[in-house]
Amino acid sequence: MSNPIITIAIDGYSSSGKSTMAKVLAKKIGYRYIDSGAMYRAVTLYAMRNGMVSTDHVVDCNALRAALPNIKIDFNVCEDGQHTMLNNEDVEKEIRQLDVSNNVSQVAVIPAIRHALVAMQQAFGIEKGIVMDGRDIGTTVFPNAELKIFVNASAETRAMRRHKELLEKGQQTTYEEVLANVMTRDHIDETREESPLRCAEDAIVLDNSTMTINEQDAWLIDRFNETIAKHK
Repeated sequence: MSNPIITIAIDGYSSSGKSTMAKVLAKKIGYRYIDSGAMYRAVTLYAMRNGMVSTDHVVDCNALRAALPNIKIDFNVCEDGQHTMLNNEDVEKEIRQLDVSNNVSQVAVIPAIRHALVAMQQAFGIEKGIVMDGRDIGTTVFPNAELKIFVNASAETRAMRRHKELLEKGQQTTYEEVLANVMTRDHIDETREESPLRCAEDAIVLDNSTMTINEQDAWLIDRFNETIAKHK
């Protein structure tokens, strides 16, 4: 008997390592990986390019809502991983810049944006066989997902990881700037009215503060195998 095809939702805080985990798991089990956060970053980049975000991070919500029909997001699989496409342009590198990080939470709180992207995300996963990570995947996008994981680590640990990642990519910033960004995003994500960041009641919680990447990957594949066994 072949294994059942399931939906896997991985939620968690900014820079908690959930995307890294999700990518590795999807590759191991042959599922499609979708980075929902990249979709919000792509919309944020569009807004920034089109003068819809002020220097003090205020978003022109009406203009961005009106522009939604002009925003197309998809993903391409490349040799170095999955790349985010905004209106057929590869924007993977641009959406990871700190200036996009400083504005993405303000864009993500807009209900119309969340409604539009949730619909896109649900369309990606209609046939299951998908690993998707984000902030509201297990609570809003796929509330019936067979496997839900909620990832956390201290703000300081997450900022340290993110700072190291940015430096390795050649982006000059300080640890203090990254920590401030992480804490601001946590607050906005937790307190927004539309689909706030929270742990689904049936999610398995993982605090990976002291885990290596190999340890968390092994932990996740164990949870996947357990879930598959339950649904056979």
